[in-house]
Amino acid sequence: MIEIPTDLPADLVPLSWLIGVWEGTGVIDYEADGRTFSGEFAHRVSFSHDGGDVLNYSAHAWLLDGDDRRPLVAETGYWRVARPATDADPGPALLPPTAPAPRRTADDVETLRTAEGGFPLEVSLAHADGVLELYLGQVRGPRVDLATDAVVRTAGAKPYGSATRLYGLVDDHLLWAWDISAFGRELASHASARLARVE
Repeated sequence: MIEIPTDLPADLVPLSWLIGVWEGTGVIDYEADGRTFSGEFAHRVSFSHDGGDVLNYSAHAWLLDGDDRRPLVAETGYWRVARPATDADPGPALLPPTAPAPRRTADDVETLRTAEGGFPLEVSLAHADGVLELYLGQVRGPRVDLATDAVVRTAGAKPYGSATRLYGLVDDHLLWAWDISAFGRELASHASARLARVE
């Protein structure tokens, strides 16, 4: 059952079903650069908010090898319903707003609804291995579809060019799938997981 907290900013309501800490396991299955990458992993994902109009996101994964857990990925970022910035929004950087901020309402958010019946999303993620991603997509009820080809890598990061992610709430579990294009390979299935809310 999805419970929407009463203190949420209106812009977060379409994403409210994600709020909480989710844990579970998944599988990796990807062939690239002449190698096969496969195995089971443990995953912990957290969605939270601090009263603003974005969800804070963090995730950690560990490869399971018998009783051993080896770190795979750590990522952090922000999820938000996409809307044009106004003079009432702060930024860029530490610049304050130049106009008073009226309280946004459900009617304001409703004007952002897409032709498909969802709401547009922007998701920015930073990975501990030197990769930054900007995903665009939409949330439609308890389902999120995201895609990116806006990937920035440090000089030492491994080749990685694009990705898609799918999240869905099924039987009170968060299911997700992540397709990637890495090591010069075309976009292909890479990992998926099933997570249960633990907090």
